[in-house]
Amino acid sequence: MLILATKNPHKVAEIRLILAGLPGEVRSLADLGVELPLPEEADTYAGNARSKAVAVATHCRTWALADDSGLEVDALGGGPGVRSHRFSGPEAGDRDNISLLLSRLAGVPPSGRTARFRAAAVLCSPRGEVWVAEGRWEGFIATGPRGTGGFGYDPVFIPRVPHWQGTVAEMEPATKAVFSHRGQAVRALLPVLRALVSPAFPVHP
Repeated sequence: MLILATKNPHKVAEIRLILAGLPGEVRSLADLGVELPLPEEADTYAGNARSKAVAVATHCRTWALADDSGLEVDALGGGPGVRSHRFSGPEAGDRDNISLLLSRLAGVPPSGRTARFRAAAVLCSPRGEVWVAEGRWEGFIATGPRGTGGFGYDPVFIPRVPHWQGTVAEMEPATKAVFSHRGQAVRALLPVLRALVSPAFPVHP
């Protein structure tokens, strides 16, 4: 069994789509009714993802997969970065973060609104071994939100994808899974995951 070390239902759905076709049982913490603190106190995406994956693998004694991601805007010196989720405060929601981002970029021309999503994915075994992979998705920030799909900053991020001019929130989930930073990072771990599946994810006591 592989547990997705996140409490975000949007991430669960997205990672399940990325892992579609992989044998073995993929469960979320919510599926299992597990309440567990997921620490995010590191100053890197990989550090946060590692903390979450290790916490869940240790507690549940099975394989765990975690990710951490953020938006890096060049006009903001690479911010909000690892603090993307808490950009406008610890209790802020996506709408609050987007509003603050757009206010900080008011008056910045299209040429200066370049940005990227970055993600780190970490797979942890029940014995504490870890594998790390990263992904990045280049693009720029729109002048206002568009679309109803996705989550986080998706409504204002226009990715560099061939023949695409909309935001991520206007993309089909399957298309996002192919191109996204999270998709890149998780797919980079697929060779490890496939090697473990024989025919299902092993569980060590």
